[in-house]
Amino acid sequence: MTTAPAPYTTRRALDDGDLAACFQVRKDVFVGEQQVPEEIEYDAHDADAVHVLALAADGSALGTGRLLHGAAAADRTGGDLTVGALGRLAVTRTARGLGVGAALVRAIEDQARTLGLVAVDLHAQTHALGFYERLGYVAYGPEFPDAGIAHRAMRRTL
Repeated sequence: MTTAPAPYTTRRALDDGDLAACFQVRKDVFVGEQQVPEEIEYDAHDADAVHVLALAADGSALGTGRLLHGAAAADRTGGDLTVGALGRLAVTRTARGLGVGAALVRAIEDQARTLGLVAVDLHAQTHALGFYERLGYVAYGPEFPDAGIAHRAMRRTL
């Protein structure tokens, strides 16, 4: 017998408390688990990004991701201002396997559509390629390192 996952919701980060929750998830996952140096985890793009948060029924943060758009996304999208850049997708260890990551990706795509974007690019850690492929993303270009972790560029047309 399997236990049904606790209900959760996804939404755009609404206030400083939500942003703090997003940053804490990123710190736990990227800095704590993956040993990404904290000084490169947070950047100037955080101020203008659209941040999305997954919350459990009790209000605890389960995951986060961000969407860069416009000039902030240009370096990741080849200068195409109609393409957003999904990044910093992180799900807490206890919430993995519950569909939170996929829900966050879909919420970020919804935000991209709201902004009038036609596609979303991302840089996927190579171990996560299958996850993104199942969500309709297609890898392109060679593998490259980012923060010492192998990545591939991927894109999904909305």
